[in-house]
Amino acid sequence: MIIQLLQNAEQVDLAGAELIKSTVRFKPNAVLGLATGGTPVGIYKHLVQDAKQGLIHFKQVTTFNLDEYVGLPSDHPESYRAYMEKHLFAHVDIPAEQVNIPDGMATDLQAECDRYNRLLAQVGQIDLQILGLGHNGHIGFNEPASSLTSETHIVELKEETRQANARFFASIDEVPTHALTMGVGSILKAKTILLVVKGADKADIVHRALTGPITTDCPASLLQLHPHVIVLLDAAAGRKFA
Repeated sequence: MIIQLLQNAEQVDLAGAELIKSTVRFKPNAVLGLATGGTPVGIYKHLVQDAKQGLIHFKQVTTFNLDEYVGLPSDHPESYRAYMEKHLFAHVDIPAEQVNIPDGMATDLQAECDRYNRLLAQVGQIDLQILGLGHNGHIGFNEPASSLTSETHIVELKEETRQANARFFASIDEVPTHALTMGVGSILKAKTILLVVKGADKADIVHRALTGPITTDCPASLLQLHPHVIVLLDAAAGRKFA
C-alpha cells in the first residue's frame, strides 16, 4: 500500500487525475472503475480540462460505476448517472455504449445486479478502481455489517450514510433508502485501487481503515488485503499518518 500525504485537496485532485491519465495513456482501452460524491469532483474537473486540450482521450476506455440509487430515474439531478454526465461524460470523448452504471429503476433489481456482474466478468478485470470513503468506513455502498456481499447487490443504506448524502437533496426524506452497489469482492479484483480521502472529518476513519483490524465492521479495512492500493490524503485527512 502506498500512502501519499499531500498539502491540500487541490494537490490530491491533481495527483488523482495524473494517475488516471497515466493509466489511460499506457493502456488506451483501459477499464476504469468510477466513484461519485464530493470526493472525485476535482479529479474529474482536471480530466475534463485536459480532454478539452487534447491531452487525454477516452475513445477506447470502458467505465463501470460503483453504484446507483434505487428509485431515481437517470435524469434525476441526484442520480449517479446524471452526476457522471455533469462532471465527466458529457465533456469527454467516451462513447455512451462504453459507459456502465447500475440501473436503479430496473423492475427486477436482482436481475439487474446479475446483469452487472456478467458485464464485470466479461471485461475480466478493472485496471484502476477509484474509491472514496464513507464516515462509517463504507466503500461503494458496502455498509458495515457482520458479513459483506462480494458481487453487485441491493443494499439498504445506513442512516448515517443517508444523513451524509442529505446535503445533495432538499431534505433527508428525499434521500433514497436503497442502492445497487458493486460488492467488495468485485472491488478487490481491480488491478490497482485508488483511495481518495479529504477533510478532517475523515481522519479517524481512514486511519482505522488502513491500520486497524481487518473487519467487515469497517469495509474499507479489507483494502489492506489488496496488493496494489494507492491512497491520496490531504493534510487534514492524513493528520494521523503525519
